[in-house]
Amino acid sequence: MEKVINLASDNTAGVAPKIISSLIKAANVSTMPYGEDPYTKKLQLVANEIFEREVLIYPVATGSAANALALATVSPPYGQVFCHAQSHIEEDECAAPEFYIGGGKLTLLDGENGKFSATNLRDRLENHSPAPSVHRAKPAVVSITQATELGTIYTADEILEISEVCRSNNLPLHMDGARLANAIVATGAKIADCTWRVGVDILSLGATKNGVFAAEAVVFFDASKAADFEFRRKRGGHLFSKLRFLSSQLVPYLEKNYWIDLAENSNRRACELAQGLGKIKSVTLLAEVQTNMIFLQMPAKLNDVLKKKNCLFYSWGEKDGMIFARFVTSFNTTKGEVARVLSIIQSAEPVTKSKKPIEQ
Repeated sequence: MEKVINLASDNTAGVAPKIISSLIKAANVSTMPYGEDPYTKKLQLVANEIFEREVLIYPVATGSAANALALATVSPPYGQVFCHAQSHIEEDECAAPEFYIGGGKLTLLDGENGKFSATNLRDRLENHSPAPSVHRAKPAVVSITQATELGTIYTADEILEISEVCRSNNLPLHMDGARLANAIVATGAKIADCTWRVGVDILSLGATKNGVFAAEAVVFFDASKAADFEFRRKRGGHLFSKLRFLSSQLVPYLEKNYWIDLAENSNRRACELAQGLGKIKSVTLLAEVQTNMIFLQMPAKLNDVLKKKNCLFYSWGEKDGMIFARFVTSFNTTKGEVARVLSIIQSAEPVTKSKKPIEQ
């Protein structure tokens, strides 16, 4: 049987070597519980260093918990969370934000390529019904996703424009950064320059999709907005007694740009794959490939060929012999795996030289 190539998600990948090594070390020491361990204390120092200022960082186990707890900390039960209609908090978190908020309402914004603009947000905030505000949910927080669910990226200027609308309406800005490392690699920006320096107040910092076993973090750039976060984390079941097993993953992840090195491989392999797919006559790329996700339309028969060859990925919506698909590369996707996928496709479908390679 041919070796499996898994492009279903970056969640399918294993764990990066430095993360495993750190976990093993943490497993062989005895420390104080509930964050009073040297790993969690070091994580705070590392976070201060990479963000170039003092922050508050709180490890949690999952991205959904990070988002839900972060939003619940700044939204009352009668609050509105403004987000894109295709955002993870809307599509893929089983109403966890609403549950943790204690009611709450996600108010959905449209926009191309998984992004909404400052204009979209401003118009929505200004065009409420004429009824007194007590008759509708109160605007509480705005959430953006970086990189988006389509793998696209908000520029620093776009984030700044959104944050200015937030400021003028006294709303905090939250960023779901499940794939922030991939966005940073694509832009070449420092993490400070695409978060707090452009107005982000709260960050859900992703790591699991980029080589970590199971650990995320919530980062507050304004301590006043974190007033009751620790109580919410405890009540929500995410204050680990052995918190060092989360922190001991995040410390090596963030130190010495390891997280950037891991994401560089993901993005590079996606770029190579997209360039090859762009030459296939029957394949259409549906969005610009900026990070490690590729959305495409291809013949359903090609979908069948790939899966018979043990290439795993998500596909849906067959119509008129065509199907939609998503390929996601990870920190340990190899050049050889990309070459094999393209070879399988090229052996089944005609290649045209007329298509320009996808630029990144």
